[in-house]
Amino acid sequence: MVSDSRLKSQVPVVLLVDDEPDILELLELAMARMGLEVLRASNVSEARQYLDKGKIDLCLTDMRMPDGSGLELVRYINTKNLDVPIAVITAHGNAENAVAALKAGAFDYLSKPVALDQLRALVKSALKLPHAHGAVETSERSLLGHSPAIQRARDLIERVARSQAPVHITGESGSGKELAAQLIVEKSTRHDQPFIAVNCGAIPETLMESEFFGYRKGAFTGAEKDREGFFQAANGGTLLLDEVADLPINMQVKLLRVIQEKKVRKVGATEEEAVDVRIISATHHNLAERVQQGHFRQDLYYRLNVISLQMPSLREMRDDISEIATQILIKLNKDSEAAKFTFEALRALSNYDFPGNVRELENIIERALALRTSNEIIPADLQLVPPDSFSRKEKPDESNKYPLTDYLDRLEREAILEALRETGFNRTAAAKILGVTFRALRYRMERLSITDKDSTE
Repeated sequence: MVSDSRLKSQVPVVLLVDDEPDILELLELAMARMGLEVLRASNVSEARQYLDKGKIDLCLTDMRMPDGSGLELVRYINTKNLDVPIAVITAHGNAENAVAALKAGAFDYLSKPVALDQLRALVKSALKLPHAHGAVETSERSLLGHSPAIQRARDLIERVARSQAPVHITGESGSGKELAAQLIVEKSTRHDQPFIAVNCGAIPETLMESEFFGYRKGAFTGAEKDREGFFQAANGGTLLLDEVADLPINMQVKLLRVIQEKKVRKVGATEEEAVDVRIISATHHNLAERVQQGHFRQDLYYRLNVISLQMPSLREMRDDISEIATQILIKLNKDSEAAKFTFEALRALSNYDFPGNVRELENIIERALALRTSNEIIPADLQLVPPDSFSRKEKPDESNKYPLTDYLDRLEREAILEALRETGFNRTAAAKILGVTFRALRYRMERLSITDKDSTE
């Protein structure tokens, strides 16, 4: 019989579920030192009674019990729509159970043996969760539109914000992947903690380990003092790994270990230090295809892709383009004379494919504001590029140097193709001719849609 006397306390209540009395006692002692009320359950059935009977602020459960599993409790809480964050304790090295629990809706997980510093960090983070029906702070940043695709993205952002599970955001360039990550953080318990965004494709391979994990003074030539890495800078908060597909294989191995162990070792250090960081990753590549091609580790892919968030392209939101364009115009109009779109201009925007998505739309509107001759923006002001204007066989038109970014892209594309054809499409040799690294060349080829098929053109 479960007593309800302790459930009336105003002190946060933590439900501990484990069939081993000594582990329960250890966890209860740690919770008591944090000033928390503790309820103990030795099996799934007893835990359900507590959950049904009164308010629980956090549930911490072992994965294996005599009458079921911690995964069942995760599903039970979600099925009953109980406003209770739940974390599971998994056996050391059992990544599959941790991922399964996070996918089922667990707030977070801990590995045995439980490190007290990680336990305290998890509890503090969980108890800051906003209640499901409580007030939610608003932000100037938002995802505009009412199409089903963007509505699905907004709904998923709301749900994953209440978890600590890794989120992998996919979508074309310019579709708002970083904005989605920022919104997840703003709505999470880590909103007042550091948010560090890292472009994985912009860091030289030789510097990656020291940039991510930091280094000790004297670890290498030029290391004149200790330095924190991205993980230490994001401790307690969130780390966004943008363009994560560009990570080299050897760095993927090290990143996987940090995610699993929640510890990092600085370059030149002998000891590891615990870090409490939520990982959000993003890329415009298909990571599953990268895994099949041998360019991305499968085990890391499963750890990053616990929850997948797809950001739609503007082509999937044609009915929303007019609204989005108008809002962007209003924002840009703050520093200039009031302007508005004509009906024909909005129709032209709605019919355009936007290979660069929202980022391209913003650039088009900013350019139109500079080129307009009245307070109305007409189709000619938009200078929309026809879909076939970037044919791979087309030479740069020296008489058409505007818009500048498009012109420079055409010049860069031709220079890269010339070097590749001169070397028989040997990318390493072409990179030397161009004076760039192999990774930089690969990135530029992907951005400009240059493939081996171009060798025959």
